Amino acid sequence: MKKPKVCVLRAAGTNCDKETAFAFLKVGASTELTHINSLIKKEAFLEEFHILAIPGGFTYGDDAGAGKILANELKSKLIEDLKRFIAAGKLIIGICNGFQVLVKSGLLPGNSGFIQDASLIINDSGKFEDRWVFLKTPRQSFASLRTPFGRQDAQTQVSCVWAKDLPEVIYLPVAHGEGKFVTGDKQILERLKKKNQIVFQYCDEKANRKGYPYNPNGSLEDIAGICDETGRILGLMPHPERHIDFYQHPGWTHIRGKSKGDGLQIFRNGVEYAKKQL
Repeated sequence: MKKPKVCVLRAAGTNCDKETAFAFLKVGASTELTHINSLIKKEAFLEEFHILAIPGGFTYGDDAGAGKILANELKSKLIEDLKRFIAAGKLIIGICNGFQVLVKSGLLPGNSGFIQDASLIINDSGKFEDRWVFLKTPRQSFASLRTPFGRQDAQTQVSCVWAKDLPEVIYLPVAHGEGKFVTGDKQILERLKKKNQIVFQYCDEKANRKGYPYNPNGSLEDIAGICDETGRILGLMPHPERHIDFYQHPGWTHIRGKSKGDGLQIFRNGVEYAKKQL
């Protein structure tokens, strides 16, 4: 496959669709901005795509809770299409509002009944948090990998397709009012740990997990992003599409030896996987 095809899903209130599409274009995919009504009316077909991306924004004004209305639309009107898409081994990524949609539709953390067993709720600070954050990534399974701080990382398996070849710590912006990740009970949280579904955690610049403001919302276990058990469906609150070029870093004039932003590898991972596997 030369160019995987990405469906960048839109609805009323989506506002990060063009940036997300551009990130995928930059790493060699073809993209289509597709309104959910086009899928519902069968004017466009999910099966024709290899990757589904649900970008950030405030779909339907978040009037019933962040991402809730779009999540309900997916479950009530496109669930069979989504089941076939997932069964075919295809990829899904949800960013910020898209993460909220994936969690509230039951696509994440993932269960056979698409039942919501986690949520993203109002930040502990009670306000909209708009800043850059450090993220601890899954430790890599490559002996030659070195972190930005010169330490060689431990060799452990990365289960998420989207998280391959990332350094130990990456730097991305957040912009959300409802980003606190919580689970329905402790068993669900323990399952996430056991199944290696916790992909990103808020931390400081040395990969130490700390409280506010490093964790901008109060998420359990400092969780910033999770995947399903297959590793093919990823949701995260920070915005990788806003840091795909090094000059998007707030301190880019002082950076030496970098040619790309920390978020670009996430999109490249999805596209390279699709090229090889789909």
